[in-house]
Order: sequence, then structure tokens, then C-alpha cells
Amino acid sequence: MALISLSAYAQQRPLITEDVDIIKPGSVRLEFGFDFLQNKDFGLSGLNGDLTRIGVVTLRMGLAPNVEIENGGVLQNYLSINHQYQPSAVPLNLTSPPNSTHDIGDFYIAVKVKLRAEGKRAPALGFRFGAQMPNSNQTRGIGVNQTNFFATAIAGKHYGRWKFNANLGLGILTAPVNLFTQNDVILYGLSAAYRANERLTLVGEVNGRYSTRRTAPRGTESEGEARFGARISAAGLIWDVAGITGLNRYSPRSGVTFGVTYVADVFTPVK
Repeated sequence: MALISLSAYAQQRPLITEDVDIIKPGSVRLEFGFDFLQNKDFGLSGLNGDLTRIGVVTLRMGLAPNVEIENGGVLQNYLSINHQYQPSAVPLNLTSPPNSTHDIGDFYIAVKVKLRAEGKRAPALGFRFGAQMPNSNQTRGIGVNQTNFFATAIAGKHYGRWKFNANLGLGILTAPVNLFTQNDVILYGLSAAYRANERLTLVGEVNGRYSTRRTAPRGTESEGEARFGARISAAGLIWDVAGITGLNRYSPRSGVTFGVTYVADVFTPVK
């Protein structure tokens, strides 16, 4: 129980906003979850449907007291197609009539560095950067199959039982159908966690990306969502659940996510 209690504040799921804290050097944190999202538009393919994300996985390793490496993605996306609201910008390989499709998600790798510990008044500061890899197949109508880069500054502060984290950064998104074009978007996130007791933490956030272009290249549009849920420590694991509501046109109308996190000491860091 001591391990779970100490890691609860640095726990990520079910939120997307990055926590400034680093997991202990030599430890590994495996997060595994499921998302069910309703009425989501896909700008590249022009499809609208209900998305099920099975195996939302993240693997984090603490390499040093202030350095963490992270790798994650979605093992399989399943889209139940409601309709096609606009013609696809790329050729699609779907069944006829197109009532569903599935595809692997685009995985990513990232590094987080904690630059300064939290002071009595000043927040802890960190920096995270990484790249999203082109694992998906754009003809399946879900992913964009592009390499994207992202970097965010992170700040975190405790106030009694409350923990707040803020993210602000830049995403460089390759435009899937516009040759030699990219869309530089603003990445943002603000989260709050209230530790009710040793087992229960209530969480909430607003997180997304914002395109400053009046007409964003297809596949790089603004997206954002709010999440509200809880984490529960039990049986040596951290369980989580959250409701989801979309914030703009290309976000899901509503949804739910749930998952589990396991933390273990697996190697001795080099001194």
C-alpha cells in the first residue's frame, strides 16, 4: 500500500494533462485502459461515428530523479460509422456499405524532465517533448498516418489535499493532404486532483489542441475535451474511471474511460 499511496499524486490516468512529477528511478508504471467515445467527427476521412479504443496503453520508466521516458498508443480502434458528413480527402478501404472500420492507433515516444522542485510558493516546473509515429493506415478512416512533434512546459503545485497541473506547448502536425505543409497548434491542459483519503482521489481536467488557422488543414483541426472522474487504490493497483465531454466540433460529444495502473521496481538505476 505504501507504493500505491506515494505514487497516487504522480498518477496520470484517467487524465491526459501531464503531471510534473517523475516516477521513482528504477520503477516502471504500466497504464492500460479503454475509451468509449460517442459522435466523433474525423476531419481527414469525413466520417462520423462512435469510437471504441481498446488497449490505451502507456509505459513509463524512471531513469533518474528528474528524468522519465514514456511510450504509448492504442492497440486497436473500432469505429461504428454513423454517417459520412463530407467526402474523404484520401481513398478509403472500407466494407460496402461502410458501417464499421478498425485500425491500430498512432504510437508515440516522449521524454519528461523535471527542471525544478516545488517550493513553498513557487510551483514545480518541467518540460516534456516527443514525437507521434505514423502507425495507422489512413485508408481505414480513423488515423492520419503522419509523424508529428510536440513539446510542452509543465507546472505543478500542491495546496493541501489539492494538486494542480498546467501544460502549455506547441504541436507541429504534418498536414496529411497538403504537400510541404504543417499546422502549428497550441497544446494546453489544466488538471486538478483532490485526495479525499489514502484510497480515493477525485480528478478533473480540460485538455486539447487549438489551431490558430481560420481553416486548418484536414486532419489537423482543433480538438479538446473535459474529463471528470476518480482513482481508487485497491488490490495493489490503481483503478480509474472518468466521464468525457467534447469541447469543439471535432471532439466526441460524450464518452467514458476506465483503466488500471500497475507500478513496480524492475531495475537498479545507474549512479
